[in-house]
Amino acid sequence: MLDISLLVRVHVDALIAAQNDMGVCDAIRRIAPARKLAAMSSLHPPKVAGIDPTVPVSTHTAAPLAEVPAAPGAFIQDRLASWVSDLTTLHELTERLAGTNTLDEALHELLCAGAALVGARRGLLVLEPPDGSVPSTTIGLGLAHAELGHIETVPRGATSYGRILDGLPDAQGPLTNPDLLGDTSLDPRQREVAARLGYAASYALPLATEAAGRLGAAVWLYDEPAEPLERQRHLVGLYVRYATEHLARLLELERARAAVATVAEELLPTRLPRIPGVRLAARRRTAVRGGGDWFDALPLPDSALGLAVGSAGGSGPGAMAAMGRLRASLRAYAVMEGEDPVAVLSDLELLLRLTEPARTATALFAYCEPAARRIVLAGAGHAPPLVIGDRRTEFVETTLSAPLGMLACWEAPSVEFTPGPGETVLFYTDGLLRRTGDTMDRAFARLHSAAAGVSSADRDDPGAVADHILRTMLPDGLDPKDSTEDVVVLAARFD
Repeated sequence: MLDISLLVRVHVDALIAAQNDMGVCDAIRRIAPARKLAAMSSLHPPKVAGIDPTVPVSTHTAAPLAEVPAAPGAFIQDRLASWVSDLTTLHELTERLAGTNTLDEALHELLCAGAALVGARRGLLVLEPPDGSVPSTTIGLGLAHAELGHIETVPRGATSYGRILDGLPDAQGPLTNPDLLGDTSLDPRQREVAARLGYAASYALPLATEAAGRLGAAVWLYDEPAEPLERQRHLVGLYVRYATEHLARLLELERARAAVATVAEELLPTRLPRIPGVRLAARRRTAVRGGGDWFDALPLPDSALGLAVGSAGGSGPGAMAAMGRLRASLRAYAVMEGEDPVAVLSDLELLLRLTEPARTATALFAYCEPAARRIVLAGAGHAPPLVIGDRRTEFVETTLSAPLGMLACWEAPSVEFTPGPGETVLFYTDGLLRRTGDTMDRAFARLHSAAAGVSSADRDDPGAVADHILRTMLPDGLDPKDSTEDVVVLAARFD
């Protein structure tokens, strides 16, 4: 975060030699009323197209001390008030930027705050990391999608952001064009687009850090010939420097998220089997740090089907590796003795206890005969399935049992039930319940209510059922912060 107190001290020290009629301490004590008066009486600078920023920016000029005809003490007081006002504005904008948690939020906040600082109404930002870790992204402020398309038809080398992104020698710092239509060297296509969209001046800054290199470029557009004042350039330069460091951190987080998602996808089924009499759909939402929730669906002899969901304890790479081992082991046990779900989970528990005695896991395995609509299941510390149909929405009655790895020898009775024609059996992990932030009792009631609210049209499609459950239970999606809770939903609709 910018050290505002340090910047204020630097400005105060610069004025000590110039003050004659009053002490700096006395001037600082009088800043507050002077700042209030300045805010009431300041005028917008001429020929600068601007907007009313959310956080007001002081419009005091930066005239040298030699130009002040008299009353240097009052001038020092006014100058200090101006600096403190600008730095306070900068502090508030950087605080707001620091509150963004996603790359999209940060890009929009940077573009809007920069427009307020330079007094522009419109602009665009192009994010183009050199390593290609994220796709090239262009966002606009006050520009519709079609208008951004018009701007992109201008040859890249003729645009200020293009020269910055290409690393041209003349584009290592700010690029100012105070009068686009009056510039005789302007590319004809750029002149045509500027006239069509109604902007007449631009101010561009590179987005770069020493560690990450050039990440992109931001361009702000004025409706009439204009350019930012020196004070505005200084403030937006400080802001963009901090904002680019923030973007670099978010980009690194995006890379980590992509790596976690890729590993999770490789450890889980890429395709669901097609078995007559049943249709399947699965949804998985991976936490930022990567959890251990998993699902599986595998064809078994005699046109049977094995369905499983589970969760390995912990988070991060260790939990994801354990998830992969548990799923692979369960598949092997299901092929050998899938008709007895208790035996499958007992073998899995023994393996876990011998190979990873410090780890616990929950699991649920169901042996399904779609033709007869018969399901036999057993669970180890796992939430019960939910049956969704036109005439009922109810949880399957299962026996309470401890998670795998908690007891010296795990065993629990199995449960057999028969879904009706057109009913969907919903399997899920406890991340779906915990993500709501409610107590478990209230989360179960919320899940029941969400399932009962599935429309008749959606009940024919297991994918639509799963999507409805996720939208209703988690309307804001997954929390992008340091959560360890994955969410898995597996829906099986029986004909």
